[in-house]
Amino acid sequence: MAAAVLVMMAMTIALPNSFDRPWPDWTLPLAEGLLLVLLIVVDPGRISKRSTFLKWGTLCLVGLLVADTLLWTVLLVDQLINAGPVTQSVGTLLSVGTVVWLANIIAFSLAYWSLGGGGSVTRALHPDSSRDFVFPQELNSEIVGDGWNPAYVDYLYLGYTNAPSARPTPCH
Repeated sequence: MAAAVLVMMAMTIALPNSFDRPWPDWTLPLAEGLLLVLLIVVDPGRISKRSTFLKWGTLCLVGLLVADTLLWTVLLVDQLINAGPVTQSVGTLLSVGTVVWLANIIAFSLAYWSLGGGGSVTRALHPDSSRDFVFPQELNSEIVGDGWNPAYVDYLYLGYTNAPSARPTPCH
């Protein structure tokens, strides 16, 4: 999860200056970084407990990332409608559109990871607990075996497949 948050922070900083944001470019990455550091300090890689603070801290971080992506989407649509500076160059438009699309995939994969099956801590402590999403690996147990559990990369794939469809993935 930390690597995905760092990628989102880097993408926020990498957006061109012509992509008008209502606050300084470093504001959201700083808030996301502080929340990430706080979560790591409170529980540095030990999935040993499910504290209320960790749960709400993770949900706040994911909510901030989703809100960040939503803001980017609104700003991009505004620039497209009003022929803003981003639309003056095909390369800039394509790079901003790609960043917004990738941010959408990452943000929602983190949301699925944080909420699906009770969250990452519940999945780690109770691997046989019920899942909220159906993964392709579950359709053929001969490939992955009976004890298969989804990892973050599976939720990233889920975010990727849901990005163009604008509809939720079927549940069990």
